[in-house]
Amino acid sequence: MKAITRYIGILMGLAVLASCTAIDYPDRYKETKGLPEVSYIRYADRDLIINQASMEETICIVGNNLTSVHDIYFNDQPAVLNTSYMTEHAIIVAVPKNLPTVQDDKIHLVTRDSSVVLYDFIVLPPVPKINALSNEWAKPGETVTVSGSYLFAPLTVQFPGTDPIDITSSTGDSFDVVVPAGAQPGKIKVQTASGLAQSIFMYQDSRGMLFNFDTDPHPTNHGWHAQVIETDGTALDGNFLRLGAPGVKLDADGGWNDGNFSFEYWPGDWDDPVSYADSPRLTKFADFSKWSNMALKFEMLIPSANPWKSGAMQLIIGGVELVTGGAADAIDIDGNKTAGANNKFISGDGLPMAPRALYRPWEATGSYDTGDKWVTVTVPYTSFVYNSDGTANSYEVNAQSFTSLTIFVWSGGVTGTECEPIIKIDNIRAVPIK
Repeated sequence: MKAITRYIGILMGLAVLASCTAIDYPDRYKETKGLPEVSYIRYADRDLIINQASMEETICIVGNNLTSVHDIYFNDQPAVLNTSYMTEHAIIVAVPKNLPTVQDDKIHLVTRDSSVVLYDFIVLPPVPKINALSNEWAKPGETVTVSGSYLFAPLTVQFPGTDPIDITSSTGDSFDVVVPAGAQPGKIKVQTASGLAQSIFMYQDSRGMLFNFDTDPHPTNHGWHAQVIETDGTALDGNFLRLGAPGVKLDADGGWNDGNFSFEYWPGDWDDPVSYADSPRLTKFADFSKWSNMALKFEMLIPSANPWKSGAMQLIIGGVELVTGGAADAIDIDGNKTAGANNKFISGDGLPMAPRALYRPWEATGSYDTGDKWVTVTVPYTSFVYNSDGTANSYEVNAQSFTSLTIFVWSGGVTGTECEPIIKIDNIRAVPIK
Protein backbone atom coordinates (compact mmCIF):
# COMPACT_ATOMS: atom_id res chain seq x y z
CA MET A 1 0.00 0.00 0.00
CA LYS A 2 2.83 2.41 0.88
CA ALA A 3 4.58 1.62 -2.42
CA ILE A 4 1.37 2.32 -4.35
CA THR A 5 0.92 5.60 -2.46
CA ARG A 6 4.48 6.69 -3.29
CA TYR A 7 3.96 5.72 -6.94
CA ILE A 8 0.75 7.73 -7.13
CA GLY A 9 2.55 10.67 -5.51
CA ILE A 10 5.31 10.52 -8.16
CA LEU A 11 2.76 10.41 -10.97
CA MET A 12 0.90 13.36 -9.48
CA GLY A 13 4.14 15.32 -9.20
CA LEU A 14 5.01 14.63 -12.82
CA ALA A 15 1.49 15.58 -13.86
CA VAL A 16 1.83 18.89 -12.01
CA LEU A 17 5.15 19.55 -13.70
CA ALA A 18 3.67 18.78 -17.09
CA SER A 19 0.83 21.20 -16.50
CA CYS A 20 3.23 23.92 -15.35
CA THR A 21 5.00 24.50 -18.63
CA ALA A 22 4.82 23.39 -22.24
CA ILE A 23 8.62 23.50 -22.56
CA ASP A 24 10.26 20.09 -22.81
CA TYR A 25 11.64 18.80 -19.52
CA PRO A 26 15.31 17.71 -19.92
CA ASP A 27 16.42 14.20 -19.16
CA ARG A 28 19.02 15.43 -16.68
CA TYR A 29 19.20 18.54 -14.52
CA LYS A 30 22.25 20.70 -15.19
CA GLU A 31 23.09 23.78 -13.15
CA THR A 32 23.84 26.91 -15.21
CA LYS A 33 25.66 30.14 -14.45
CA GLY A 34 24.54 33.73 -14.62
CA LEU A 35 21.47 35.39 -13.13
CA PRO A 36 17.96 33.96 -13.26
CA GLU A 37 15.12 35.93 -14.83
CA VAL A 38 11.50 35.63 -13.69
CA SER A 39 8.79 36.33 -16.24
CA TYR A 40 5.77 35.48 -14.08
CA ILE A 41 4.48 33.09 -11.42
CA ARG A 42 1.46 30.85 -11.77
CA TYR A 43 -0.32 28.12 -9.89
CA ALA A 44 1.29 24.75 -10.46
CA ASP A 45 -1.98 23.04 -11.26
CA ARG A 46 -3.79 25.62 -13.36
CA ASP A 47 -3.02 28.30 -15.93
CA LEU A 48 -3.49 31.40 -13.79
CA ILE A 49 -0.81 34.03 -13.17
CA ILE A 50 -0.56 35.14 -9.53
CA ASN A 51 1.36 37.59 -7.36
CA GLN A 52 0.51 35.93 -4.06
CA ALA A 53 -0.09 32.47 -2.61
CA SER A 54 -0.81 30.83 0.72
CA MET A 55 1.70 28.96 2.86
CA GLU A 56 2.39 25.40 1.65
CA GLU A 57 0.74 26.12 -1.70
CA THR A 58 2.65 24.78 -4.72
CA ILE A 59 3.52 27.35 -7.38
CA CYS A 60 5.40 27.46 -10.67
CA ILE A 61 8.04 30.13 -11.33
CA VAL A 62 8.41 30.74 -15.07
CA GLY A 63 11.37 32.52 -16.67
CA ASN A 64 14.85 32.02 -18.06
CA ASN A 65 18.07 30.50 -16.74
CA LEU A 66 16.24 29.22 -13.66
CA THR A 67 18.70 26.32 -13.32
CA SER A 68 21.15 28.92 -12.01
CA VAL A 69 19.07 29.11 -8.80
CA HIS A 70 20.78 27.33 -5.90
CA ASP A 71 18.54 28.53 -3.05
CA ILE A 72 15.18 30.24 -2.86
CA TYR A 73 13.58 32.21 -0.02
CA PHE A 74 10.09 33.59 0.43
CA ASN A 75 10.64 36.62 2.65
CA ASP A 76 13.28 35.18 5.02
CA GLN A 77 12.01 31.58 4.96
CA PRO A 78 13.85 28.98 2.86
CA ALA A 79 11.91 26.78 0.46
CA VAL A 80 12.83 23.22 -0.46
CA LEU A 81 14.20 22.95 -4.00
CA ASN A 82 14.03 19.64 -5.82
CA THR A 83 16.12 19.55 -9.00
CA SER A 84 13.68 16.98 -10.40
CA TYR A 85 11.19 19.86 -10.65
CA MET A 86 13.56 22.46 -12.10
CA THR A 87 14.21 23.30 -15.74
CA GLU A 88 15.88 26.22 -17.41
CA HIS A 89 12.47 27.84 -17.77
CA ALA A 90 10.44 26.61 -14.78
CA ILE A 91 10.70 25.82 -11.08
CA ILE A 92 7.97 24.04 -9.17
CA VAL A 93 8.23 24.81 -5.45
CA ALA A 94 6.02 24.86 -2.36
CA VAL A 95 5.70 28.09 -0.40
CA PRO A 96 7.30 27.58 3.06
CA LYS A 97 4.91 26.73 5.87
CA ASN A 98 6.60 28.90 8.52
CA LEU A 99 5.73 32.50 9.21
CA PRO A 100 8.47 34.98 8.28
CA THR A 101 10.45 36.85 10.91
CA VAL A 102 11.13 39.64 8.44
CA GLN A 103 8.49 40.13 5.78
CA ASP A 104 9.56 42.04 2.66
CA ASP A 105 6.99 40.44 0.30
CA LYS A 106 9.66 39.22 -2.09
CA ILE A 107 11.07 35.96 -3.43
CA HIS A 108 14.86 35.78 -3.12
CA LEU A 109 16.46 33.68 -5.88
CA VAL A 110 20.05 32.95 -4.84
CA THR A 111 22.75 31.61 -7.15
CA ARG A 112 25.71 29.48 -6.14
CA ASP A 113 27.99 32.57 -6.04
CA SER A 114 25.43 34.23 -3.66
CA SER A 115 24.07 36.66 -6.20
CA VAL A 116 20.41 37.48 -5.44
CA VAL A 117 17.52 38.31 -7.73
CA LEU A 118 14.38 39.67 -6.06
CA TYR A 119 10.84 39.26 -7.32
CA ASP A 120 7.74 40.82 -5.76
CA PHE A 121 5.47 38.16 -4.30
CA ILE A 122 3.19 38.10 -1.27
CA VAL A 123 2.94 35.06 1.01
CA LEU A 124 -0.49 34.83 2.57
CA PRO A 125 -0.94 33.16 5.94
CA PRO A 126 -3.59 30.43 6.12
CA VAL A 127 -7.23 31.30 6.53
CA PRO A 128 -7.75 32.78 10.02
CA LYS A 129 -9.25 30.82 12.89
CA ILE A 130 -11.19 32.21 15.86
CA ASN A 131 -10.82 30.23 19.07
CA ALA A 132 -12.06 32.43 21.90
CA LEU A 133 -13.47 35.72 23.08
CA SER A 134 -12.09 36.89 26.42
CA ASN A 135 -15.60 37.66 27.72
CA GLU A 136 -18.45 36.23 25.68
CA TRP A 137 -20.95 38.23 27.72
CA ALA A 138 -19.23 41.62 27.50
CA LYS A 139 -21.53 44.59 27.06
CA PRO A 140 -21.29 47.01 24.10
CA GLY A 141 -18.59 49.56 24.83
CA GLU A 142 -16.35 47.08 26.66
CA THR A 143 -12.98 46.02 25.27
CA VAL A 144 -12.52 42.31 24.62
CA THR A 145 -9.73 40.17 23.19
CA VAL A 146 -10.36 37.91 20.20
CA SER A 147 -7.93 34.96 20.17
CA GLY A 148 -7.11 32.44 17.47
CA SER A 149 -4.50 31.89 14.79
CA TYR A 150 -3.43 33.72 11.64
CA LEU A 151 -5.25 36.84 12.76
CA PHE A 152 -2.96 39.20 10.86
CA ALA A 153 -3.85 42.86 10.42
CA PRO A 154 -5.19 44.58 8.52
CA LEU A 155 -8.39 42.71 9.16
CA THR A 156 -12.02 43.31 10.00
CA VAL A 157 -14.13 41.82 12.77
CA GLN A 158 -17.92 41.77 12.75
CA PHE A 159 -20.36 41.20 15.59
CA PRO A 160 -23.90 40.11 14.66
CA GLY A 161 -26.14 43.06 13.84
CA THR A 162 -23.25 45.52 13.29
CA ASP A 163 -20.92 46.67 10.54
CA PRO A 164 -17.38 45.27 10.22
CA ILE A 165 -14.74 46.99 12.36
CA ASP A 166 -11.27 47.69 10.96
CA ILE A 167 -8.39 46.31 13.04
CA THR A 168 -4.93 47.67 12.25
CA SER A 169 -2.92 46.07 15.07
CA SER A 170 -2.74 42.36 15.90
CA THR A 171 -0.19 39.88 17.20
CA GLY A 172 -1.45 37.26 14.79
CA ASP A 173 -2.75 35.25 17.73
CA SER A 174 -5.06 37.92 19.17
CA PHE A 175 -6.35 41.45 18.91
CA ASP A 176 -8.43 43.79 21.05
CA VAL A 177 -11.71 45.34 19.96
CA VAL A 178 -14.47 47.39 21.57
CA VAL A 179 -17.82 45.60 21.37
CA PRO A 180 -19.89 47.88 19.11
CA ALA A 181 -23.24 49.37 20.00
CA GLY A 182 -26.11 47.23 18.77
CA ALA A 183 -24.17 43.96 18.88
CA GLN A 184 -26.59 41.02 18.94
CA PRO A 185 -26.15 37.45 20.19
CA GLY A 186 -24.49 35.21 17.64
CA LYS A 187 -21.24 34.20 16.01
CA ILE A 188 -18.53 36.71 15.17
CA LYS A 189 -16.59 36.87 11.90
CA VAL A 190 -13.02 37.85 11.03
CA GLN A 191 -11.92 38.71 7.49
CA THR A 192 -8.23 38.85 6.48
CA ALA A 193 -6.48 38.87 3.12
CA SER A 194 -6.44 35.06 3.34
CA GLY A 195 -10.15 34.53 3.88
CA LEU A 196 -13.10 34.58 6.25
CA ALA A 197 -13.42 32.88 9.64
CA GLN A 198 -16.51 32.43 11.78
CA SER A 199 -16.45 31.50 15.45
CA ILE A 200 -17.95 28.30 16.81
CA PHE A 201 -18.80 30.09 20.05
CA MET A 202 -21.52 32.72 20.19
CA TYR A 203 -21.39 36.20 21.63
CA GLN A 204 -23.85 36.40 24.57
CA ASP A 205 -24.59 32.71 24.15
CA SER A 206 -27.71 31.57 25.99
CA ARG A 207 -27.84 28.08 24.48
CA GLY A 208 -27.73 25.30 27.03
CA MET A 209 -28.03 27.79 29.88
CA LEU A 210 -28.00 25.86 33.16
CA PHE A 211 -27.71 28.68 35.71
CA ASN A 212 -28.00 32.42 35.15
CA PHE A 213 -28.99 33.12 38.79
CA ASP A 214 -31.67 35.56 37.62
CA THR A 215 -34.72 34.09 35.99
CA ASP A 216 -36.92 31.02 36.00
CA PRO A 217 -36.92 28.32 34.81
CA HIS A 218 -33.16 28.19 35.39
CA PRO A 219 -32.43 26.63 38.79
CA THR A 220 -30.04 27.67 41.54
CA ASN A 221 -28.77 26.14 44.81
CA HIS A 222 -30.14 22.70 45.57
CA GLY A 223 -28.05 20.66 47.97
CA TRP A 224 -26.66 20.89 51.47
CA HIS A 225 -25.38 24.46 51.13
CA ALA A 226 -27.19 27.60 50.03
CA GLN A 227 -24.30 29.51 48.54
CA VAL A 228 -24.43 33.29 48.20
CA ILE A 229 -26.31 34.60 45.15
CA GLU A 230 -25.97 38.38 44.94
CA THR A 231 -25.37 41.40 42.76
CA ASP A 232 -23.18 44.47 43.14
CA GLY A 233 -21.37 47.08 41.06
CA THR A 234 -19.16 44.44 39.46
CA ALA A 235 -22.10 42.36 38.20
CA LEU A 236 -21.92 41.05 34.67
CA ASP A 237 -25.65 40.61 34.14
CA GLY A 238 -27.86 40.71 37.23
CA ASN A 239 -27.12 38.18 39.96
CA PHE A 240 -24.06 35.97 40.23
CA LEU A 241 -22.79 33.13 42.41
CA ARG A 242 -20.07 34.01 44.92
CA LEU A 243 -17.62 31.51 46.39
CA GLY A 244 -15.50 32.73 49.29
CA ALA A 245 -15.74 35.94 51.29
CA PRO A 246 -13.44 38.59 52.74
CA GLY A 247 -11.50 37.07 55.63
CA VAL A 248 -12.41 33.46 54.76
CA LYS A 249 -9.24 31.46 54.24
CA LEU A 250 -8.54 28.56 51.92
CA ASP A 251 -5.74 26.31 53.17
CA ALA A 252 -2.57 25.77 51.14
CA ASP A 253 -3.73 22.25 50.29
CA GLY A 254 -7.22 23.43 49.38
CA GLY A 255 -8.64 22.12 52.65
CA TRP A 256 -12.31 21.19 53.03
CA ASN A 257 -14.52 24.27 53.41
CA ASP A 258 -17.74 23.39 51.61
CA GLY A 259 -19.69 25.98 53.57
CA ASN A 260 -17.90 28.76 51.70
CA PHE A 261 -16.45 27.20 48.58
CA SER A 262 -19.05 24.83 47.16
CA PHE A 263 -22.13 25.17 44.98
CA GLU A 264 -24.45 22.20 44.61
CA TYR A 265 -27.25 21.43 42.26
CA TRP A 266 -28.65 17.96 42.90
CA PRO A 267 -31.88 17.12 41.07
CA GLY A 268 -34.82 15.45 42.72
CA ASP A 269 -37.28 16.22 45.48
CA TRP A 270 -37.26 14.92 49.04
CA ASP A 271 -40.20 12.63 48.41
CA ASP A 272 -40.33 9.00 47.46
CA PRO A 273 -40.53 8.18 44.60
CA VAL A 274 -38.44 11.06 43.28
CA SER A 275 -40.53 13.22 40.94
CA TYR A 276 -38.12 15.99 39.89
CA ALA A 277 -41.07 18.38 39.91
CA ASP A 278 -39.30 21.26 41.65
CA SER A 279 -35.67 20.40 40.85
CA PRO A 280 -35.34 18.99 37.33
CA ARG A 281 -32.35 17.09 36.06
CA LEU A 282 -30.00 19.41 34.18
CA THR A 283 -30.55 17.34 31.06
CA LYS A 284 -33.82 19.29 30.82
CA PHE A 285 -31.90 22.50 30.09
CA ALA A 286 -29.28 21.28 27.63
CA ASP A 287 -28.95 18.49 25.09
CA PHE A 288 -25.96 16.35 26.11
CA SER A 289 -26.31 13.75 23.36
CA LYS A 290 -23.07 15.05 21.79
CA TRP A 291 -21.37 15.80 25.09
CA SER A 292 -17.87 14.93 23.82
CA ASN A 293 -18.12 17.92 21.45
CA MET A 294 -19.30 20.25 24.22
CA ALA A 295 -17.87 22.23 27.12
CA LEU A 296 -18.99 23.68 30.41
CA LYS A 297 -18.66 27.45 30.09
CA PHE A 298 -19.13 30.27 32.57
CA GLU A 299 -17.99 33.82 33.20
CA MET A 300 -15.77 34.42 36.21
CA LEU A 301 -14.40 37.43 38.09
CA ILE A 302 -11.67 37.18 40.73
CA PRO A 303 -10.74 40.55 42.29
CA SER A 304 -7.06 41.46 42.21
CA ALA A 305 -7.34 42.12 45.97
CA ASN A 306 -8.46 38.51 46.60
CA PRO A 307 -6.40 36.25 44.31
CA TRP A 308 -6.75 32.48 44.15
CA LYS A 309 -3.63 30.53 45.21
CA SER A 310 -4.63 27.01 46.27
CA GLY A 311 -7.08 24.18 45.64
CA ALA A 312 -8.69 23.04 42.42
CA MET A 313 -12.11 24.14 41.29
CA GLN A 314 -13.66 20.70 41.03
CA LEU A 315 -16.40 20.73 38.42
CA ILE A 316 -18.30 17.56 39.26
CA ILE A 317 -20.96 15.83 37.19
CA GLY A 318 -22.91 12.64 37.83
CA GLY A 319 -26.08 10.83 36.93
CA VAL A 320 -28.90 10.13 39.37
CA GLU A 321 -27.25 6.85 40.39
CA LEU A 322 -24.47 8.93 42.01
CA VAL A 323 -26.28 11.94 43.46
CA THR A 324 -29.77 13.37 43.80
CA GLY A 325 -31.54 15.55 46.29
CA GLY A 326 -34.00 12.78 47.02
CA ALA A 327 -34.02 9.94 49.49
CA ALA A 328 -31.25 7.37 49.22
CA ASP A 329 -32.01 4.37 46.99
CA ALA A 330 -35.38 5.76 45.93
CA ILE A 331 -36.82 4.81 42.56
CA ASP A 332 -37.49 7.84 40.41
CA ILE A 333 -40.34 8.35 37.94
CA ASP A 334 -38.30 6.73 35.18
CA GLY A 335 -37.51 3.66 37.23
CA ASN A 336 -33.93 4.70 38.01
CA LYS A 337 -32.42 3.96 41.39
CA THR A 338 -31.15 7.21 42.88
CA ALA A 339 -28.22 7.73 45.21
CA GLY A 340 -29.81 10.38 47.39
CA ALA A 341 -27.97 13.17 49.18
CA ASN A 342 -24.70 11.63 50.30
CA ASN A 343 -20.96 11.85 49.92
CA LYS A 344 -20.62 9.06 47.37
CA PHE A 345 -19.92 11.56 44.62
CA ILE A 346 -16.95 12.75 46.70
CA SER A 347 -15.71 9.55 48.29
CA GLY A 348 -17.01 6.85 45.97
CA ASP A 349 -17.90 4.63 48.94
CA GLY A 350 -17.93 1.43 46.92
CA LEU A 351 -18.96 3.15 43.67
CA PRO A 352 -16.83 4.98 41.13
CA MET A 353 -16.27 8.54 42.30
CA ALA A 354 -18.22 11.07 40.26
CA PRO A 355 -16.10 12.33 37.32
CA ARG A 356 -14.82 15.87 37.39
CA ALA A 357 -12.57 18.41 35.74
CA LEU A 358 -9.94 20.13 37.91
CA TYR A 359 -9.62 23.80 37.03
CA ARG A 360 -6.63 25.47 38.71
CA PRO A 361 -5.36 28.46 36.69
CA TRP A 362 -3.26 29.72 39.61
CA GLU A 363 -0.89 26.75 39.35
CA ALA A 364 1.30 28.15 36.56
CA THR A 365 2.35 31.29 38.46
CA GLY A 366 1.24 30.57 42.04
CA SER A 367 -1.53 33.18 41.98
CA TYR A 368 -4.46 34.03 39.73
CA ASP A 369 -6.99 36.82 39.42
CA THR A 370 -8.88 38.27 36.48
CA GLY A 371 -7.82 41.85 37.03
CA ASP A 372 -11.27 42.82 38.28
CA LYS A 373 -12.76 41.87 34.90
CA TRP A 374 -15.14 39.13 33.85
CA VAL A 375 -13.58 36.44 31.69
CA THR A 376 -15.05 33.40 29.97
CA VAL A 377 -13.87 29.99 31.22
CA THR A 378 -14.16 26.99 28.89
CA VAL A 379 -13.76 23.45 30.25
CA PRO A 380 -14.32 20.69 27.64
CA TYR A 381 -16.42 17.81 28.91
CA THR A 382 -13.76 15.42 27.62
CA SER A 383 -11.55 16.71 30.47
CA PHE A 384 -13.98 15.43 33.14
CA VAL A 385 -11.76 12.41 33.80
CA TYR A 386 -10.39 12.91 37.34
CA ASN A 387 -10.98 11.93 40.93
CA SER A 388 -10.74 14.58 43.63
CA ASP A 389 -7.00 14.01 44.13
CA GLY A 390 -6.11 14.22 40.44
CA THR A 391 -5.97 10.47 39.82
CA ALA A 392 -7.78 8.88 36.86
CA ASN A 393 -11.52 8.36 37.22
CA SER A 394 -13.23 5.11 36.18
CA TYR A 395 -16.82 6.32 35.79
CA GLU A 396 -18.17 5.80 32.27
CA VAL A 397 -19.61 9.11 31.11
CA ASN A 398 -22.69 9.14 28.89
CA ALA A 399 -25.46 11.57 27.99
CA GLN A 400 -27.25 10.86 31.30
CA SER A 401 -24.20 11.74 33.39
CA PHE A 402 -25.01 15.45 33.41
CA THR A 403 -28.11 15.55 35.61
CA SER A 404 -26.26 17.28 38.45
CA LEU A 405 -23.45 19.80 38.90
CA THR A 406 -21.30 20.49 41.94
CA ILE A 407 -18.61 23.16 42.05
CA PHE A 408 -16.21 22.75 44.97
CA VAL A 409 -12.87 24.52 45.42
CA TRP A 410 -10.97 21.83 47.28
CA SER A 411 -7.92 19.55 47.05
CA GLY A 412 -7.12 18.55 43.46
CA GLY A 413 -3.85 16.91 44.39
CA VAL A 414 -1.89 20.18 44.40
CA THR A 415 -0.42 22.40 47.11
CA GLY A 416 -0.42 26.17 46.91
CA THR A 417 -0.46 29.06 49.33
CA GLU A 418 -3.05 29.95 51.94
CA CYS A 419 -5.32 32.60 50.48
CA GLU A 420 -8.66 34.39 50.79
CA PRO A 421 -10.06 34.11 47.26
CA ILE A 422 -13.34 35.55 46.11
CA ILE A 423 -14.66 33.84 42.98
CA LYS A 424 -17.71 35.27 41.20
CA ILE A 425 -19.43 33.07 38.61
CA ASP A 426 -22.30 33.72 36.20
CA ASN A 427 -24.03 32.21 33.15
CA ILE A 428 -23.07 28.55 33.60
CA ARG A 429 -23.92 26.79 30.36
CA ALA A 430 -23.29 23.64 28.30
CA VAL A 431 -22.48 24.52 24.69
CA PRO A 432 -20.88 23.05 21.56
CA ILE A 433 -17.18 23.72 20.98
CA LYS A 434 -16.82 21.61 17.82
